[in-house]
Amino acid sequence: MPNDKNELVSIEGTVEKIIYHNDENGYVVCEMLAFSDELYTVCGNMPYLAVGETIKALGDFVTHPQFGRQFRVEYYEKQLPSNSTAILKYLSSGTIKGIGPVTARHIVDTYGEETFDVLENHPEWLADINGISARKAKEIGEAFRAQFGMRNVMAFCRQYFGPATAVRIYKRWGCSAVDIINANPYILCDEIHGVTFEKADAIAKNLGFTSASDERIGAGIKFVLQHNLYQNGHVFVPWDKLTDTSAKLLGCEKDKAENVLMDLVEERKLALVREPGIDCVYLPDVYEAEKYIARKLDIMEGVNHSLDTANLTELVRKAEMENGITYEELQKRAIKEAVANSVFVLTGGPGTGKTTVVRAIIRIFTSMGLDIALAAPTGRAAKRLSEAASMEAKTIHRLLEMQFAPDEQSVFVRDEANPLDEDVIIIDESSMIDVFLMSALLKAIKPSSRLVLIGDADQLPPVGPGYVFRDIIESDRFSTVVLTHIFRQARESLIVTNAHAVNNGVYMDLSKKDADFFFMPRMSEEETSSTIVSLCAKRLPKTYGLTAFGGIQIITPSKKGVNGTEMLNNSLQAALNPPSPEKREKKVRDLTLREGDKVMQIKNDYDIEWSREDGSEGVGVFNGDIGIIEEINPSAERVTVLFDDRRAAYDFTMLDELELAYAITVHKSQGSEYPIVIIPLYRYSQRLLTRNLLYTALTRAQKMVILVGEEEVSRRMIENNRRTKRYTGLPFIFSKYE
Repeated sequence: MPNDKNELVSIEGTVEKIIYHNDENGYVVCEMLAFSDELYTVCGNMPYLAVGETIKALGDFVTHPQFGRQFRVEYYEKQLPSNSTAILKYLSSGTIKGIGPVTARHIVDTYGEETFDVLENHPEWLADINGISARKAKEIGEAFRAQFGMRNVMAFCRQYFGPATAVRIYKRWGCSAVDIINANPYILCDEIHGVTFEKADAIAKNLGFTSASDERIGAGIKFVLQHNLYQNGHVFVPWDKLTDTSAKLLGCEKDKAENVLMDLVEERKLALVREPGIDCVYLPDVYEAEKYIARKLDIMEGVNHSLDTANLTELVRKAEMENGITYEELQKRAIKEAVANSVFVLTGGPGTGKTTVVRAIIRIFTSMGLDIALAAPTGRAAKRLSEAASMEAKTIHRLLEMQFAPDEQSVFVRDEANPLDEDVIIIDESSMIDVFLMSALLKAIKPSSRLVLIGDADQLPPVGPGYVFRDIIESDRFSTVVLTHIFRQARESLIVTNAHAVNNGVYMDLSKKDADFFFMPRMSEEETSSTIVSLCAKRLPKTYGLTAFGGIQIITPSKKGVNGTEMLNNSLQAALNPPSPEKREKKVRDLTLREGDKVMQIKNDYDIEWSREDGSEGVGVFNGDIGIIEEINPSAERVTVLFDDRRAAYDFTMLDELELAYAITVHKSQGSEYPIVIIPLYRYSQRLLTRNLLYTALTRAQKMVILVGEEEVSRRMIENNRRTKRYTGLPFIFSKYE
C-alpha cells in the first residue's frame, strides 16, 4: 500500500452511518456519502467519528474478501457539518449527551446554521425552547464543549501518536490532556502504556523544553530505574550508580542529577533506603512489594502447624504404602518439613524426585482434610504440574483471578480483602517468580495457610525483576530441603546426567551417543547455523514428525551473532515461513512479522484481552508466552496471535511486545519444556558463557537435546561459575526480622 500522501486517493463527504467502531483503538467502519453523491464504505482508525461529520480521507480502495469494495483510510481530517440538514443528522446521532432526535429537531429548527455557535457560546439560550430547562441547557453546553475538547485532544495527539495511543491519552486525561502534556510531556512515559522516554523526550523538545529542565532530568532518572528493573532485573539501583548513569544519559552534570533525585525522594516519587554500605534508590511500588513479601512471609512463619514426630512418621509411612514406593531419606525429610511448616522450600535438579515429594505431600494434606491449590508462573509449567500431580494446576495469574478494573487497569480479584480459600498453596517453578508476582501471590494467601515453593535454585533468575526464590533460600529463615540424589531411571537419561555434570562443574562426555542426547561438531558459526536450519526444516520433521511450530525449540545464549536469536530467526523464518502472496506482513522495528510466524511475547502485559473457542475470555499475555500469528489485518491495524488455546489481539502500536520465536534466548525459555531442544555452541559474549546458563538450557528438554557447534565452548561455560548479580533488597529486609 502506498505510504506517500501524494500517492493516496482523496475523498470527501458526510458520515451517514457508523457500521462498526472499536473504542479501544478508534477503528471505525462507516458509510460516507461523498460530495460526488457516491456512497462509500470507509474503514480505518478514526477515533470518535460521529454521524453527520464531514471528513476528508486519504487512502486507497481495497476489496475485502467478505465485505467487498472499501476505502481504507491512511490519513483523515474531519470538521463539523455546516448546513442545517447535516447539523440535524449529527445532533440526532446521540453524539452530544442530552440531545436526542426530538430535541435536535427543536434546536435546529430554532437556530439553523447558527446551532453550533449557540451550543458552544450561548447554551443558556436553549432554555427558550419548549421542553429544555435551564439545567438541561447547561448540561448540553458542557457536553458539547467536552466534545470539542475531545476533538482538540485527538488533533493534538495525531501529530505524535497513532490513533490507539491517542485514544488511551484521551481516556486517561479527557479534555485536559493537551494542557497536561504541554505542562509536562514526560508524564506520558510515566502514565501511558507504550510511550517511551525517547518519545516523550522528542515531544518535549518540540514543545520547547530544554535538555536541562528538571522535568527531563527527573523523567530520565526514572527511566534509568525502570530500564534496570525490567531489562536487568535490579530491584533498586545504588545512588552513585544511578546518578552517574543518569548524568551520562541526559548529558547533564552529576550535581544536577543528584539535586533532582533528592527532590524526587522528598516528594516521595522515589524511595531512598539507606542500608549498611549502600544507599538504595527504588521506584516506590517496587519497594512496597519487597517490604510486603518479607513481612507476609514472617507473619506466616510465625503460625504453628507443627505435628509431633510420631504422627509425621506415620503419615509418611502411609503415603509410601499407598504409592507402593520407599522414599529416599532426603525425600522423607522434605515431606515431613512440608507438612510441619507454614513456609517450606523444596529445590533440586532434574531426576532428584521433586515430583514424587509433591505427590506425597498432596496425599498427606488431603488425608488431613486440607484444601490444596496448585499453580505455576506459566501455562506450560502449570500443565506439567497438573499432569504430575493428577489434579488441576493453574497459572498464578489465573489462581489470583486477574481481571480488568473499570479504569482498564488489570487487578487481581484475590487479595488481602478476598483471599484464596485453600489451606495449602503449592507453587512450582518458583525460581521464575519476580518481585511483583510474589507480592500479589502473598497478598492472596491467608496468614494461616501453608505455602510450599518448589523450584531449581540453580536455574537462571526470573525474567522479571528480583531474585525472590534465591533470596528466600539464602535468608536461612525458612525450612528448605535440597534434593541431591539422582534416581536410577533418571540416571539412564543423558539429558539428566549431563545436566548434573554441568551443574557440578564436570565436563560432559560428548562422544556418547544415545537416544536423547547428541552432539554435532561444527567448526564455524555459519556451519552451525546452516545445520540448525536443516535440522528444523528437514531432518527432525522427517524422522520424528515434529516441527519448529510444535515440538522443536532452538535455545541460544545470546541475541547477537550468526547463531544469536536475531540472525537465526531470520534464517529460520526464510526457511520455514517464507514470503507468500497469500500471507500478509507487517514491518516492526528491524524485523518482518508474517502470518504463520512463531512469535513470543517479550514483556508482561496485563491488558491484552484473549478468548478461547469455548467462549471463555480473559486478560494478560506474559513474558515468554509463545504463539502463532493467525492474521495480520492492515485496515484494522490488528494482529491476531494464537497462544496454545488463547486467541489474543494486538493493535499495531503494541507490536514492539512481539519477537520471532523460532530461536529464543535461554532466559526466555525458563519455566517451559520442549520435546526437542537444539542449543548452538558458539563464541558469544564471555558474560554469557556461564555454567548455570548451559544448565538451564539443558533442563528445558523433555526428550532430546542436540548440541551443535564447538565442544570447547561447552567446556568454557562449565568452567565459568559466575552468577548473575542483581540488586535486591530482600536480604536487607529479612535481616531485620531476625
